[in-house]
Amino acid sequence: MTAQQISGYGTVTEPGAVRMERLLPGPIERVWRYLTDAELRRTWLAGGEMAEAAGGEVELIFRNSELTGADDPAPPQYSNEHRMRGEVLAWDPPRLLSFTWGDGSEVTFTLEQVGEQVRLELDHRKLPDRGALLSVSGGWHSHLDLLVTRLSGSTPEPFWPKLARLEAEYAERIPE
Repeated sequence: MTAQQISGYGTVTEPGAVRMERLLPGPIERVWRYLTDAELRRTWLAGGEMAEAAGGEVELIFRNSELTGADDPAPPQYSNEHRMRGEVLAWDPPRLLSFTWGDGSEVTFTLEQVGEQVRLELDHRKLPDRGALLSVSGGWHSHLDLLVTRLSGSTPEPFWPKLARLEAEYAERIPE
């Protein structure tokens, strides 16, 4: 099984919740570092410090216009920098990371070694409305695909055009 075989769309698992899976180049400790180390995380998602224990603080600093180097400026509905604070809910290296998102929703990453690859399962729950569900679905899809390219040493697609395309696709895929 390759990364491309499970790099598809997220699945709505319950109202206000989406799940995504990716199969990534391992080992699991390397993938864990890309989730938790601020410098590595900023190459595919967001920088910012993260406490290494449940109950600690996480700060995510999004600079999506800097992710791929070939991007247009942020679309009008997004800023060039967005900061978000949350709380670490679970910290069990290198298998489980969970934290609150800025809107009070919850993000959980579960990692499992599968041969030389790592299955990443992402659950984003307690989203307040359909708009948030569509936004995080397109966003996580874009960011996780970027993580695949970073771990594989590939060249990523420009971030903003991909995000715009995926947000429109999720709007069609997820019923009102």
